[in-house]
Amino acid sequence: MDTDLDQNYSCTNLYDHRPVARVLIPLAYSIICPVGLLGNALALHVIFLNITKLNSITLYSANLAVSDILFCLSLPLRAVYYGLGFHWPMGEGLCKAITLLFYVNCYAGVNFMTCLAIDRFVALVFPMKLTKWRKVKNARLVCIAIWLLVLAQTLPLLTIRLTKKEHDNNITCMEYPNFEGLFKGLPFLLIIGVGIGFVVPLVTIIACYSILTRKLRLAAKSNRLTERSGRTKKARGVIAGVVFVFMVCFGPYHLDLLQYMIRKLIYDPDCKELQSFQISLHITVCLMNLNSCLDPFVYFFACKGYKQKLMRMMKWQVGTHFSSVGRTSHESSGTGDMRASRRNTGMTMNNVREAQ
Repeated sequence: MDTDLDQNYSCTNLYDHRPVARVLIPLAYSIICPVGLLGNALALHVIFLNITKLNSITLYSANLAVSDILFCLSLPLRAVYYGLGFHWPMGEGLCKAITLLFYVNCYAGVNFMTCLAIDRFVALVFPMKLTKWRKVKNARLVCIAIWLLVLAQTLPLLTIRLTKKEHDNNITCMEYPNFEGLFKGLPFLLIIGVGIGFVVPLVTIIACYSILTRKLRLAAKSNRLTERSGRTKKARGVIAGVVFVFMVCFGPYHLDLLQYMIRKLIYDPDCKELQSFQISLHITVCLMNLNSCLDPFVYFFACKGYKQKLMRMMKWQVGTHFSSVGRTSHESSGTGDMRASRRNTGMTMNNVREAQ
């Protein structure tokens, strides 16, 4: 433990990437935060508009959206911290609050995405046997249990000091070197955390996707209509979306943490290795933050109302654009062309209706 502390204080190169980080990381957060807030707020809006049709999948989606919104709310102050060159002038209490908000909603999101994948799996593979587990009442209990579990896992962060004064008088917040040397079993604890928080959910989701894909492939061979079913496409879309978000956003961070903790168990990494780990952590945490922007793609498959609302918004934007172009063109060509155009449009719409 003393060796870790001594090395931590002797390493003066841990934040040498400050000039690049203070520009790129706040820039990334300035994009992730508004996009994540908008996409998840739209999901909540759609879900509450259809509150009478609430089911297990929309309930998990709503909780995922809430966790993403809270997650995004922690990003502006983190962006300020990075913009100031890894300096936190806002005190220990606010650092703890932001850290708790960050990790609680990160791992709540992981668990709710796992629930979405399991729900779609059960709905198609065991539609009759396990239907009672997908009732809204049971889904509510699962959501409450997830929030309590994640809080229990992260509340211990409030008992330790998360800020640290560096050799250059900068105060860092929520940085890995601030935890090193606090207790001897830190690598073991973090490895267990990676296993529970990432490996178990990932294996569960991949298993659901693999079994479901195999079942659908076998069903498609015997019945072509099964392959074209909107329900099966929805299930595969939800689980594939969750796997994609897991691999892109959560995979790099947890694998990076895992490899360094394994090295810590074998030998004491030097300052150069610790600095490389610091840089990689800042990059992979940015990727992990990206999940709040990618989760709306999961809602696109999970929530029918979300997909319809998004498509209507896109059509309205495109329609508005072409209407403005059309008006300019018609004004220059005269009213006779305008009337002819309207007649042609009316004929075309009638033909489409007849074809439908």
